[in-house]
Amino acid sequence: MPKIDANGIRIEYDSFGDRGAEPLLLVMGLGGQMLLWEDSFCAALAERGHFVVRFDNRDIGLSTHFDSHGIPDPIALMTAAASGEPVSVPYTLDDMADDAVGLCDALGIRDAHFVGASMGGMIVQTVAIRHPARVRSLVSIMSTTGNPALPPARPEILALLMSPPPVGREAAIDASVEMWRKIGSPGFPFDEALIRTRSALLYDRANHPAGQARQLAAILAHGNRAPRLADVRAPALVIHGTDDPLVPVEGGQDTAASIPGAELLLIPGMGHDMPRAIFARLVDAISSHTHKAAVARA
Repeated sequence: MPKIDANGIRIEYDSFGDRGAEPLLLVMGLGGQMLLWEDSFCAALAERGHFVVRFDNRDIGLSTHFDSHGIPDPIALMTAAASGEPVSVPYTLDDMADDAVGLCDALGIRDAHFVGASMGGMIVQTVAIRHPARVRSLVSIMSTTGNPALPPARPEILALLMSPPPVGREAAIDASVEMWRKIGSPGFPFDEALIRTRSALLYDRANHPAGQARQLAAILAHGNRAPRLADVRAPALVIHGTDDPLVPVEGGQDTAASIPGAELLLIPGMGHDMPRAIFARLVDAISSHTHKAAVARA
């Protein structure tokens, strides 16, 4: 997979489909490498008329790491953010949004459809706020606005997220499987063999828990996007599971309510993951949305 210079860093990326098709950028969530956008999912989007680009966010996978910045204390950051105190972090979601736009620049993409999952949804929201002319449409999946009035993650999930990373390959893989089991979709089968194989692949490719900690700091420092989302004019689709224990469904509802004209798709039984059983539904929803946006733009 190639690397490219963008926004002052090196970004690892991959692409599917015809470069002349509708450009669509996939932005993954907290600590997630681009391979979480599975090949079959990307290929299905490409078959529906998209030039699909997936990439490793900064500090994760094979993109530039920021280890010289140290590891922030998430509890201290949460306490400061809750009290309204200024929070100092190695980088922000604004920087990560600029990375996505910088990748488009480097690839010669003037504007694109932006699809983000979880933290990736926060990033594509931020792209729409900061770079409205670059956004043909946006899709925010299992994400939220940062509104402090919204329900938080379930305590047991938050405790897992804040716990120290396990030591050693097998312990890390076991912990990954259990995390996906706990945040996954209760309405769909949990494929432990698939998740274990994927967790091992991602560990061997680029295990980097310090990067996840810095990305979490960027989320905690970003604040409430809802007031700024009111100015977004790009066509928006918000997809959320009704059984998400990490980002409760109210986060998706608030996102849709904050963006003028946004469409909200709630999927019963979906948690904080994208099981293969809903790939076809997601591809249909995203493709219908981008097609409508393209027709409206023509």
